[in-house]
Amino acid sequence: MTPEYSPQASPGTEIWRNCRLLTMTAGSTLIDDGVVVARNGRIVFAGAASAAPAVPDADTIDVGGRLMTPAPIDCHTHIVHGGHRALEFEMRLAGASYVDIAKAGGGIASTVGATRALSPEQLVAEALPRLDALLAEGVSTVEIKSGYGLTIESELRMLRAARALATLRPVRIVTSYLAAHALPAEYAGRKADYIAEIVLPGLRAAHAEGLVDAVDGFCEGIAFDAAEMARVFDCAAELGLPVKLHAEQLSHIGGTRLAASRQALSADHLEYIDEADAEALARSGTVAVLLPGAFYAIRETRKPDIAALRRHRVPMAVATDCNPGTSPLTSLLLAVNMAATLFGLTVDECLAGVTSNAARALGLFDETGTLEVGKSADLAVWNCTTPAELAYRIGFNPLHSRVFKGQQQ
Repeated sequence: MTPEYSPQASPGTEIWRNCRLLTMTAGSTLIDDGVVVARNGRIVFAGAASAAPAVPDADTIDVGGRLMTPAPIDCHTHIVHGGHRALEFEMRLAGASYVDIAKAGGGIASTVGATRALSPEQLVAEALPRLDALLAEGVSTVEIKSGYGLTIESELRMLRAARALATLRPVRIVTSYLAAHALPAEYAGRKADYIAEIVLPGLRAAHAEGLVDAVDGFCEGIAFDAAEMARVFDCAAELGLPVKLHAEQLSHIGGTRLAASRQALSADHLEYIDEADAEALARSGTVAVLLPGAFYAIRETRKPDIAALRRHRVPMAVATDCNPGTSPLTSLLLAVNMAATLFGLTVDECLAGVTSNAARALGLFDETGTLEVGKSADLAVWNCTTPAELAYRIGFNPLHSRVFKGQQQ
């Protein structure tokens, strides 16, 4: 087992100076001579050097004119799982669709056996390389879903593994309960029974154990419809848990409007949304999480209606959707490039998508995602000088250093 991460003593006061600073606060622009001051892991100043306070006896780090941003956030992942689905990749190359593969017994169901067979310790060991790849790009916060166990105990085991990762690495882990992800073979033709016997009692058990931060589901023709997901969301509301939803990825069956009606933190994928969906998301304040890695991997042709999301000023986040079948992607920087090149997001939209809006999608905007007074000092220093470089390069990691809660990594 990997040794537990041992954080240093709570940092005192630190100053990062001589940086090109992008705070990602509303209306912020690039500050050429920027300074960030943190005390005990919290930001007390972020802005121009000319306005910075005098802080005697602080540790000072000269950033050397590099770009500094909030540390990126990956707000949608499935990094805890067993096995892989490389054979399905070959099937897609031969022309099979995601739906074809799922109906043939592949897809989510094919990962279930491999995941059920692993202990929490084994699940952690499998997930660590994927987590490390994200941290190597400066990521401070990772959302991790269950959903490959599909029994009460195996779903809990996944969530325990997710929680354990935060004891092994300097990272903030947010968990989502996703038992309503697929119908296991033993419940074929009995979705209502699966929800009643596994999903709902499993959610209550996960909540009682302190393992769940939000409740998710896959609202799709090959998974669960909006009425079925509403039952799960009713239970989440009883427990005081926020919700989010995989919606309108492969078809349009009402998941986005269900999510909006429940003031969901996020609705994710959204390839098949329409104007009314975008309007509903805007009214509810729900974040649209775009997952270009899945769009790319399954060779989808329908793109999310970015123009509608812009018209209604829906906040857009970007994430890897790291999973074994439809987005085996462990680079948030590549997801940013894909969001720009495949979906047409601007550089500003891309960067907000992995910082401020990603924090909103996890209910963490008061804690992280921008560099402003009171927030956690989660910073990324890049070997570049312009924000566009973070979106334009492909397969190149310009990270210079990562700061998590004020501690240089």
